[in-house]
Amino acid sequence: MYPSISIIEKEETILSENTVSKINNLSMTSYFIIPGLGNSDENHWQTHFENSGENFIRINQKSWDEPACEDWILNIENAISAYKPSEVVLVAHSLGCTAVAHWAKRFPKTIKGALLVAPSDIDNPVYTFPMNGFTPIPLEKLPFKSIVVASSNDIWVSEERALFFANVWGSEFICIGEAGHINVAGGYGEWLAGLELLKQFE
Repeated sequence: MYPSISIIEKEETILSENTVSKINNLSMTSYFIIPGLGNSDENHWQTHFENSGENFIRINQKSWDEPACEDWILNIENAISAYKPSEVVLVAHSLGCTAVAHWAKRFPKTIKGALLVAPSDIDNPVYTFPMNGFTPIPLEKLPFKSIVVASSNDIWVSEERALFFANVWGSEFICIGEAGHINVAGGYGEWLAGLELLKQFE
């Protein structure tokens, strides 16, 4: 079993200043950042991850505000195609998690793993943002190790639905309590506990 996120959060204040470099030195792993709708701004934890080392790479999309699933999954495939699957970890947030599920269905590669944070429940009618091709959410088991991190008060996905996604995808499930959409508004700028979770893929 993975350590509970609550324990990791309590230890966050005493993490070494060299946490990032230690993680980067564990292997030749490349971490591909996959933001959700609207991209992740400069204060978002994904941006902090990206800035933490040269082996953290953001996958940029043609349209962040009116996304097309076909474009997003092809960009994921193109971005990682030059890397060994065994050295690739995807780090997705929100709609980016759905993009990963669609990518895995189209390109069932055995990558090292995926950290899937706050997977938006786009099948829910409350989700009214313009997008094309993301629904229905794939419910096939992912062919690689994955961790779903969720919140107990996320307006875009209930804890129950997040757990459902984790179960059907074959993912480890971690709920970090009342954390909103696990974004800047929820207090998740620099997120050292999330960075620590990447060690689970080593």
